[in-house]
Amino acid sequence: MTSAPGRRSSTFTRLLRHGFTDPSASERLLDGPELTPLRDDPVLLDALGATADPDLALLGLVRLLEAQPDPTARRELLDTVIAAKPLRDRLLGVLGASAALADHLARHPGDWQALVTYEPRDLHPGVEEFESGLAGVTDAVTLRVAYRRCLLSIAARDVCDTIDVAETAAELADLATATLRAALRLAREAAPEDAALCRLAVIALGKCGGHELNYVSDVDVVFVGEAAEGADEDKALRAATRLASHMMRLCSETTVEGTIWPVDANLRPEGRNGPLVRTLASHLAYYQRWAKTWEFQALLKARPVAGDADLGEAYVAALHPLVWQAAERDNFVADVQKMRRRVVENIPVAEVDRQLKLGPGGLRDVEFAVQLLQLVHGRTDASLRSGTTLDALKALAAGGYVGRTDAARLDEAYRFLRSMEHRIQLHRLRRTHLVPDDESDLRRLGRSLGLRTDPVASLTREWKRHASAVRRLHEKLFYRPLLDAVAQLAPGEARLSAEAARERLVALGYADPAAALRHLEALASGVTRKAAIQRTLLPVLLGWFADSADPDAGLLNFRKVSDALGKTPWYLRLLRDEGAAAENLARVLSAGRLAPDLLMRAPEAVALLGDGDGGGLRPRPRAHLEQEILAAVRRADNAAQGVTAARGVRRRELFRTAAADIVGSYGTESQPAEADQGALVDLVGAAVSDLTAATLAGTLRAVVREGWGDDLPTRFAIIGMGRFGGHELGYGSDADVLFVHEPREGVDEHEAARAAAKVVAEMRRLLQIPSSDPPLLVDADLRPEGRNGPLVRTLSSYEAYYRRWSLVWERHALLRAEHVAGDEDLGRRFIELIDPLRYPPAGLDEDAVREIRRLKARMESERLPRGADPKLHAKLGPGGLSDVEWTVQLLQLRHAAREPGLRTTRTRPALTAAREAGLISAEDAATLDEAWVLATRVRNAVMLVRGRAGDTFPTVPRELAAVGRYLGHGPGHAGDMLDEYRRTARRARSVMEELFYGGD
Repeated sequence: MTSAPGRRSSTFTRLLRHGFTDPSASERLLDGPELTPLRDDPVLLDALGATADPDLALLGLVRLLEAQPDPTARRELLDTVIAAKPLRDRLLGVLGASAALADHLARHPGDWQALVTYEPRDLHPGVEEFESGLAGVTDAVTLRVAYRRCLLSIAARDVCDTIDVAETAAELADLATATLRAALRLAREAAPEDAALCRLAVIALGKCGGHELNYVSDVDVVFVGEAAEGADEDKALRAATRLASHMMRLCSETTVEGTIWPVDANLRPEGRNGPLVRTLASHLAYYQRWAKTWEFQALLKARPVAGDADLGEAYVAALHPLVWQAAERDNFVADVQKMRRRVVENIPVAEVDRQLKLGPGGLRDVEFAVQLLQLVHGRTDASLRSGTTLDALKALAAGGYVGRTDAARLDEAYRFLRSMEHRIQLHRLRRTHLVPDDESDLRRLGRSLGLRTDPVASLTREWKRHASAVRRLHEKLFYRPLLDAVAQLAPGEARLSAEAARERLVALGYADPAAALRHLEALASGVTRKAAIQRTLLPVLLGWFADSADPDAGLLNFRKVSDALGKTPWYLRLLRDEGAAAENLARVLSAGRLAPDLLMRAPEAVALLGDGDGGGLRPRPRAHLEQEILAAVRRADNAAQGVTAARGVRRRELFRTAAADIVGSYGTESQPAEADQGALVDLVGAAVSDLTAATLAGTLRAVVREGWGDDLPTRFAIIGMGRFGGHELGYGSDADVLFVHEPREGVDEHEAARAAAKVVAEMRRLLQIPSSDPPLLVDADLRPEGRNGPLVRTLSSYEAYYRRWSLVWERHALLRAEHVAGDEDLGRRFIELIDPLRYPPAGLDEDAVREIRRLKARMESERLPRGADPKLHAKLGPGGLSDVEWTVQLLQLRHAAREPGLRTTRTRPALTAAREAGLISAEDAATLDEAWVLATRVRNAVMLVRGRAGDTFPTVPRELAAVGRYLGHGPGHAGDMLDEYRRTARRARSVMEELFYGGD
């Protein structure tokens, strides 16, 4: 039947207004014969519009009417829908939320009757009611039909908000319990002889055990078996295994009615490799001797659900005491944290942002945090021993283990995320924890949660809000840094009295306990919230400071930072709540002068030490640094302001790099020190070099912008030399560079030269102006003619000079040349110009080799500082940086033309290439690499400890001890450190003399 155009337009509009997305198709369904009696009923449209997906609900209703076996049955359904609002809301609510249950109703059109009853006892059925609903099943197919009939009633109460998400999860767990019992009954009936031989108990774990199951979730179980009286144990266990396997198949296998859910027994002892069924004694022996920490965590939710009830209760009674002893195991907290991190790391990258369960800010974060706190504090507080997450969270708040506000936020977020998960799974009855990316799915999901105004945007906003809250609170609770640290303190030390502080300071080796106590009193005295938090933090911080060579300096620096930031709300909150921030800060503040000095100039950089969104301690890529600096330059009013901003970024990033280096060298209680010392050297070298390049790029842009606008009259490029070009800068290194320019078309050469010279002079001036930020010294002494030559040359001038006048040392220096800033094309052409010089096609002739050797010998005799111990000089001494680098560079000059791997500005990759090319043995290469890494680490350590560059070990005992601590030598082992350095350098010198001064 087709309506008149005006009528159709009116219906079409009404359908749109009621939330239909395909009003044309829905209008045709409404005009169909199945809905003739309801066509003019205004209540129907209102009821459809109240569902999650009105189009889906209408289609499901039409299909259900079509499936009725006769007109009488169809009339009965229609009359009930018209007359009974509870049935109408339930039925249409389910049809609009679940295509899978609509399919079930279309296959079993009489099952809608399960939604008619609306009595108090029907509102909250338990295991007994569900067992009654499953009583008549005879096989896997009828089990599935009856299961979905029961599921219909749960889903109806859920989508109509008759029950909340926690009650829904509990009912789903009760239905699962009844289903497992029905499946076990069928298995026993199918094999009565096996049933007679054994006692079998089914123990639920995970969400089923915790009474918080999803619509579609693995049901985690373990099986306990015992021999029946008079039966042989081996035969009984084999019989029990057959029964358990059959029970699992009855639930898990796919039939014409689909499947129910997988029954997963992989949490049993030994996992998939262990027997499916064990005796109680075997379970107990395993957990007492072999179980890992996570296995006790899994047992927290264990409860008997099917089979022999006495055996199930005996299992729980025997194993539950072990659960509450788990927190006493070594590395318990670290093991639990590590397992959570492993779960996140294993999520496919493409799914991380859509993972509702396992991703950061997901359901698992709440569950892990709650379980950790339960296991730690449940040892002595039995009120915390609930297997249900929300009940346990409520108990933790009531006991004061979690702040009430935090608990309320977690409860709200967890309920919202679980509701999302339920509605996502309910649609197709598929096991998934991914938020859909299809807009129609998101719209239905949002509407199902009551978000009717712009449901997609509202859903996304609410989801992100709750996930963000979970992530923040999860890290606050789960990674709370003081959790196990406080547990390690002696009784009475969790709060600080003055006398206890003085005694502890002496015991910890503070050189000036009186001064340290004054700092502590200043930090912890008073009744302010700040003082209260400090009193909680200080006992642990004192231990971390004492693990350094200079705990007094660490405490003094902590006071300075706290004085500067104490009134900033986030500072103490960061240290108290944000993972490793407190320990990282303690390491950084007590490791030497450089990092604290950088921090004191801008204390807010302490935020980098946390684990959150501040970027952490990972050095930022050069492109990101350059982008930030160039953006700051664009916002600046003049060049001086722009360069000041660039230097501010440089200071912050130097602090980030220094902190990462220190934390990696010292290690933390949760993360051991970096075993690969070369990785730390490479980290610092790359980070500082990238930062220097980005700073020069920003400074160049600032100077050009102020003097010439967008375009300089000449193309201009900066070439990194020495350690800068080799990506090996240290904290105190100058930036060795060459400046090259090329006049633009039509520009007078003299004008171009004046402009280029002015740029160089202004850049160097602005980068060295005294300020709170460390200066960047730009050194151009490696240019043609050295200090006597012009600071900047044209590309053609470089070409002419190198063609006619270049000396061996200049070709040698060019091995490290790399374009770092400015015009990329000009930089590329400069590199093309010098490649034949530094990688000579015919290698080096003997005169050139002799000249290089002569220069090296002269440098050793003339440049070593007077009074320095050559054997401990990291740069110029025997086996130091110079020895290794000149050896590698001689190999490059002689062989790079035919060995492409040698064409690199970096020492360690060049050494690796020489070894791979057979130019040096693996043993000799390892010796040189070890010496180079150690010497570089010594120079970095001296700068970190003393705050100024140096190539030799300090003579002040405390500074020497700090260098030793950085290099991995404990207190009292400074002598061992010096001996190790001498041995390493001596071996490297021996290799160098053979390769550099020896024969071909």
